[in-house]
Amino acid sequence: MTGTLRRGQLELRGVAKIFGDGERARVVLDGCSFVVSSGQLTVLIGPSGCGKTTTVNLLAGYERPTRGEVLLDGEPVHGPGATRLVVFQETALFPWMTVLDNVTFGPLVRRALPRRVARAEARRLLERVGLADFAHRYPIQLSGGMQRRAELARAMINDPLVMLMDEPFRGLDAMTRQLMQEQYVRLFEESGRTSLFVTSELEEAIFLADRLIILTNRPSRVKKIMDIDLPRPRTYQMLAARRYLTLKEEALDALHEEAMQAFATGTTAAYDLVEAYRKRARG
Repeated sequence: MTGTLRRGQLELRGVAKIFGDGERARVVLDGCSFVVSSGQLTVLIGPSGCGKTTTVNLLAGYERPTRGEVLLDGEPVHGPGATRLVVFQETALFPWMTVLDNVTFGPLVRRALPRRVARAEARRLLERVGLADFAHRYPIQLSGGMQRRAELARAMINDPLVMLMDEPFRGLDAMTRQLMQEQYVRLFEESGRTSLFVTSELEEAIFLADRLIILTNRPSRVKKIMDIDLPRPRTYQMLAARRYLTLKEEALDALHEEAMQAFATGTTAAYDLVEAYRKRARG
């Protein structure tokens, strides 16, 4: 809307993060700077162990930078807040609560919504993620993919300015992961909520992203920023498109260089991952 400032822009500005002191000091990030633009889906990818989760924790306010600053809409971030919500790698559903009670927990404990309104909104979101018939089940009665969908509904009901997704589909089987990617991208395209999505899967990164940020090997900084100019709405037919393959190869070249450095210093996980991508591309 003309004349309206769109909120929800996150920024890392010259951030360093060091854990420990003296000889035991471990530099995870060093001079890391990038912007998570308002209304965009930004994806963060990099070698294993490069500090992606640390970056999420800094943006969420769970950690403070050693140097540099974290900004939300130009204002310093000093701690956690309802404006930024994290969906973690591991499920965080309360096992003693039903799915419906899990989803309504946030707004009720913050007294943001009356119980009747919260339950109505929770049911609407559960229907949107295909769990309307499972509202009164417990997490243990759900598959891994269903638990992930319940967590998306639980995050969305809190209506944060920014969603921070820390490898939320890790550990799911390939088919469930693909379905979750399609579900998530539809939810993003409907809401336009500022989002940062962390992944180690290059295909997932290209499919989801408006902008892709590639981190270096540790100590991490930004290696490359790519604008992913695939049209929205995204569909899986795009994975065979020439532009998708070109973007994937460009990102793979940047990742391969960092993986080789990790390999040279004795860290093989990133190297093995990139080699697997290359074999898959040749196959």
